[in-house]
Amino acid sequence: MSVIESIHEDHGATFGERGDRTVVEHFGRPERTHRAVRNGVGLIEMVSGVVVVEGDDRLEYVDNVVSNRVPDEDGQGCYALVLDPQGGIEVELYVYNAGERLLLFVPPQKAEPLAEEWSEKIFIQDVEIRVATDDYAIFGIHGPQATEKVASVLNGAASPEDRLSFVRGSMGDSGVTVVRTDALAGEEGYEVICAAADAESVYDVLLNQGLNAAPFGYRTWDSLCLEAGTPLFDTELEGEIPNVLGLRNALDFEKGCYVGQEVVSRVENRGQPSRQLIGLTIAGESEAEAAEGPVPESGAAVFDGDASVGEVTRAGESPLLEEPIALAVVDYGLESDDLTVRVGGEEVPATRTELPFYEGSDRSGRLPTYE
Repeated sequence: MSVIESIHEDHGATFGERGDRTVVEHFGRPERTHRAVRNGVGLIEMVSGVVVVEGDDRLEYVDNVVSNRVPDEDGQGCYALVLDPQGGIEVELYVYNAGERLLLFVPPQKAEPLAEEWSEKIFIQDVEIRVATDDYAIFGIHGPQATEKVASVLNGAASPEDRLSFVRGSMGDSGVTVVRTDALAGEEGYEVICAAADAESVYDVLLNQGLNAAPFGYRTWDSLCLEAGTPLFDTELEGEIPNVLGLRNALDFEKGCYVGQEVVSRVENRGQPSRQLIGLTIAGESEAEAAEGPVPESGAAVFDGDASVGEVTRAGESPLLEEPIALAVVDYGLESDDLTVRVGGEEVPATRTELPFYEGSDRSGRLPTYE
């Protein structure tokens, strides 16, 4: 559940479920809030599962399992994946070195299974693994004025400059950790992490002190990430080979063997995956229809002429572009930009569009990159 659900209720929140957690979907008029974030700064309560790894062998243990190099310096983090033997993504992780422990932020439904599986595989290593999801609250600050917002309320430290680095400080009377994010919304972004017991006071500081911040929920988060061209775990990542998604920021091709590494390396050495992630702008019969829809469902077929070349992973109306946009996985090397998408049993024109759909104040670290 949300750490501050009653506070959100007082602000008129509508709730939903994400990964077995209660989240704020919106506070009303999510499209207007979307524009407020793009033009200024917004505040969202994020949901993540938190796994703590301690012990003298914590770095070696986690580094041997995940797809990226785990940083050995306090205050640094990385984005990484856990893969299955076929190279498919099982879990995405943000791994942060917090001195004598590693903090792993994962999709909320993955924290318990991951901790249980890893604990069963500990033999002679000095490693302790536990789930600490309920110990923390996480608030996201996103928008072109995010840095100014954080600076206006953070005491004892300057805002971190490097992506996935963090500093420790305070907001009001509460201790916080502030992480510079990898800009999944296509804007400058930070996450403020605090003890769950301090969540109400920290949220109040972020909402009401310093530079104004517009509260928003996951419906707006989804539309921001779609405009930014960001693949997400539940819709694009889970089960997919990372090369297909161009997730090079999650891969270290020089590190030693981990589960699924042989598949990733084989695709890399071949020079190209079999499929790739692209952006589509969906058209209608007229400008008026294009502005109102149609929006394809996830899994909708993508055609090049009469040939099926892929499927939509996620689509929605873009509040900034005022037309439907979509992410799709299609055959690698597809040359045509004039495609069609099946919507409601009919084929609707779609144009291949360079990602991101919208250029914000920063670029998503997950933008597909192919070499």
